[in-house]
Amino acid sequence: MAKKLGRPTDQRMAIIKNQASELLWYGRIETTVDRAKAIGRYAEKMLTLAINSYDDVATATKKKVNLKGNAVNVKFENDGVKKLNARRRLMAGLVDLKPVKSKDQSKSEYRNENKDVNHPLIEKIFREYAPKYAKRNQENGKGGGYTRVIKLGQRRGDAAEMAIVELV
Repeated sequence: MAKKLGRPTDQRMAIIKNQASELLWYGRIETTVDRAKAIGRYAEKMLTLAINSYDDVATATKKKVNLKGNAVNVKFENDGVKKLNARRRLMAGLVDLKPVKSKDQSKSEYRNENKDVNHPLIEKIFREYAPKYAKRNQENGKGGGYTRVIKLGQRRGDAAEMAIVELV
């Protein structure tokens, strides 16, 4: 049975979604042990969803008229049915985080860099994590085990057991 973390369901799920999003964005976070275990389980489910569907791509061809008035066939790729479903479930299950602007970066550079990406966290999961962990699964012959929990000891003040959750 899952831990309730001393909160009502809506608050507990909000905590887990927020911290799982932070974990997937930054790669590691520090929290209490019980939250770390809950976050690890949730993040692994989200990663498994992306890994099972990241390579489902549908190609389509459209006829476009160029500047000279000639009809030209243009090929483009869309998400397949499985990937689109996984993308929507990830967007519903995670909080979308935006990249942070660095100090030496101007507003226009930041805007140009991020103008094509609507959901940066979801794109990061599909472009970086899914291929990496799919390759790892093929090499090991099994799935899962994408996160690890490292216990740190007691927090000063309330003596809560602390842990680091990180992606392997």
